[in-house]
Amino acid sequence: MEITASMVKELREMTGAGVMACKKALVETDGDYDKAIELLREKGEATAVKKAGRIAAEGIVMVATDGDSKAAIVEVNSETDFVAKNEKFRNFVTDVVNQVLTTSASNIDEFTSEPWSKDSSKTVKEELVSQIATIGENMSIRRFEKVETDGIVVPYIHGGGRIGVLVEASAEVVNDDVKEALKNVAMQVAALNPKYTSRDEVSEDFIAHEKEILLAQIKNDPKESQKPEKVIEGMINGRINKEMKEICLLDQVYVKAEDGKQSVAKYLERVSKEVGGTVAVKRFVRFETGEGLEKKEENFAEEVAKQMQ
Repeated sequence: MEITASMVKELREMTGAGVMACKKALVETDGDYDKAIELLREKGEATAVKKAGRIAAEGIVMVATDGDSKAAIVEVNSETDFVAKNEKFRNFVTDVVNQVLTTSASNIDEFTSEPWSKDSSKTVKEELVSQIATIGENMSIRRFEKVETDGIVVPYIHGGGRIGVLVEASAEVVNDDVKEALKNVAMQVAALNPKYTSRDEVSEDFIAHEKEILLAQIKNDPKESQKPEKVIEGMINGRINKEMKEICLLDQVYVKAEDGKQSVAKYLERVSKEVGGTVAVKRFVRFETGEGLEKKEENFAEEVAKQMQ
């Protein structure tokens, strides 16, 4: 299979590995991205496995609430940052997120087929088309989520709409201190982008797969591979534990911790004692504008092609 510059470019963006390492991995795996990523990880070449495409699309994330127990979040994309900052565009997105609060739709197709809240004679999709014609730039309602709970849901917007977060929690006491604590947690989610709320959500298959990768890394290291089996097992478990502290919200070090060691879980335990009732995060929703979407990067493919020659 011919390995093209664009394939190398995509794998490099997904893994952070060097150009030639990406090319070699694709050659060895006959162009299979998943196998190439695993090969790079085993060799310790992959610095970060990202979703295909860079986070570069324009647009905005907005949130809306209805009391303490109901909230919505939506991402609407535009072609340029100029339009994303346009007042007309932002007003449209505000109307969209407010409609999400009342929708019963479970996906974008259902939602865009609904009557538009401001004019029931047309659908949400028809209003979107109208806005595109007026603003003169392509736009899309990419995704949304609505949270309704018997506990509390707290929103947070970062960077003027670049990142939006909803944190859902159970709370025996609901007051300003609790809301402030959950906003702090939402800020943590925005900043550190955890994949899971707690270790309970991490599948055994994921853990087993990570252990296989780590074992392969150790075997590829001349010094580490000579260590006793029990030592290697301890190293793997230690690295898995470290990874859990990075990808699980409650295990992460709380960013505002004075000692730099307190976890988010311990922070919430402290808050619970202070307010006289248990506060526990159940889940979170995090949208980042353009996440997983690709924007044209001029000259990069040319740069890769030159290095491959």
